[in-house]
Amino acid sequence: MTADTTKTTVWNAQTCADANESLAGASAGQIADWAVATFGKQLIVAASMQDTILPHMFGARQAGTDVLFLETGYHFKETIATRDEAAKSFPITIVNALPAKTVAEQDAEFGKDLFARDPNLCCFMRKVDPLARSLAGYDAWVTGARRVDAVTRSELPLVSWDEGHGLVKINPIAAWTDMDVEVYQMTNSLPRNPLVAQGFPSIGCEPCTKKVAPGEDPRSGRWSGQEKTECGIHE
Repeated sequence: MTADTTKTTVWNAQTCADANESLAGASAGQIADWAVATFGKQLIVAASMQDTILPHMFGARQAGTDVLFLETGYHFKETIATRDEAAKSFPITIVNALPAKTVAEQDAEFGKDLFARDPNLCCFMRKVDPLARSLAGYDAWVTGARRVDAVTRSELPLVSWDEGHGLVKINPIAAWTDMDVEVYQMTNSLPRNPLVAQGFPSIGCEPCTKKVAPGEDPRSGRWSGQEKTECGIHE
């Protein structure tokens, strides 16, 4: 699928499935090239700042690319520092998605530490809703989700139609292994979130993220002790 044809494509579930098929076997860089050629500035890149791969990959292809960061109010200081370092290192525009309520306002209405009592509601208010509002007006969004992240992502497509948000969802590194991640970071000398080396292979909000022992599921530190494996933005 070339940029000339995709420029005029009406995007829906079928055309996304066609694009996904046409990109099978493509490298992450080739998928990023296609995404930029197809959507240009109507594309936004979501980055949790567990690493800075996507900000680097897309900033190198399109200066000023919008990079979406969900500013939940509960992040580790190291994650905020990684975001700030990415903003200085790459030609990107950070878009901080803010919840409708501050942490203090949420505590006043729902009680302190909602994340411990109703993590689904907390994630909805601090991640899912801000994401939906921030995606409005774009034609496509890019995520760093990978098939090896969790069993629930094992069939993750490269391109799909995001029915909930009404736009195209692109996962350029869906097929990457942990070694692929490491090689890309080393090759490009990228800024790193120091928490990964400290035993946090999957980083979310500080109250809901614990260290993971060697050999454990990388996402076992997320919402530890609760029947929850996803925050809701990839469901």
